[in-house]
Amino acid sequence: MRAGDIVLVPGADAVDWSQVDVLVEACGRVSHGYRYASSALENGAHVVMVSKEVDTVVGVELSARAAERGLSYLPGDGDQPANLLRLLDWVSAVGLDIVAVGKSGEYDLELDPATGTVTQAGVSVQAPELGDLLELGDDVRATLAARADAVSGLKRAAAADSCEMTVVASRIGMPADVEAMHYPVARIDELADVYAARADGGLVARDGVVDVFSALRLPGEASFAGGVFAVVRTGDRLTWDTLRGKGHVLSRDGRYACVYWPYHYMGVETPLTVHAAVDRAPARPARWTTLLAARATDELPAGTPFAVTGHHHEIAGVAPVMIAPDAAAAPYYLLDGARLRRPVAAGELIGLDDVEGADPGALDAYRAGVARTAHTNGVNR
Repeated sequence: MRAGDIVLVPGADAVDWSQVDVLVEACGRVSHGYRYASSALENGAHVVMVSKEVDTVVGVELSARAAERGLSYLPGDGDQPANLLRLLDWVSAVGLDIVAVGKSGEYDLELDPATGTVTQAGVSVQAPELGDLLELGDDVRATLAARADAVSGLKRAAAADSCEMTVVASRIGMPADVEAMHYPVARIDELADVYAARADGGLVARDGVVDVFSALRLPGEASFAGGVFAVVRTGDRLTWDTLRGKGHVLSRDGRYACVYWPYHYMGVETPLTVHAAVDRAPARPARWTTLLAARATDELPAGTPFAVTGHHHEIAGVAPVMIAPDAAAAPYYLLDGARLRRPVAAGELIGLDDVEGADPGALDAYRAGVARTAHTNGVNR
């Protein structure tokens, strides 16, 4: 390391922490990621937490430990949580009223009008009816429902999306509008209409929520590229009409606007966070305001093992759901390597008492984080 070489070691026990300023934790596994991050903090190293799975379970405790030691604990730029938090810093500084914030799914839905084919991440389905649904029409929610039906053959929701939005929710205190999020199929220029309040024809039942949408585009149109957005109220009609004329995304009634960054350069931006960690840049701490829990999608017998698998780090038999803090419920990613102690019916939340074999270090850290914030009121959270 002193020679400037890249060093590959078998594990945290082989690390000389005196030579480490910042740990970029990116293993994606709660048990290992927690041990690496906690070791770094114990030895005076800052932590850039790229493993969003780890953050949803033990982020509250690690964030608090870092603060107690005068160290940084930050989500990594380049992934959507950190990018969205940066966008929200700007929106808050400007003083705009936030209605909804979020990101697009990792892969756009590309419609070829000539063939009626919709393609997402190399998977194609026939959806010719989408050709007649390219405009929102007068009933936004009805159009969105029809679009969702048209592409029901594609898997659009991913555990990674819920995981990332939980990381954001824990920093800003905004919940999901519905526990599985809305996932509307929407074009970029429609977002201010789609995420308007329900009273104004949109999806949102309350101000200040997080969500994910599936970006619909035609061949040759620019991608949202897994980017991030904030939908805000406009207020001053003259100013925003001027901005509409310059191509900014406003709702048709002029009451809402969408501010967005159509990119997330994974890994490319992370050095910015490394510098921010060393500089002790101000950061929003993690708080226990939203729990990424697990709801059974199947009848699960006692003894069912759980394992995180696949590109999107999902667990068979359970779906990730974003719920209000619940000390009895098990965090979704804490289930990795655990098994059921009792049968669980389809539709039930998996409880902490329902499982055994969860990583003991991560479980203790999760409970410690809960204890730090469970007694505070919603404002303080």
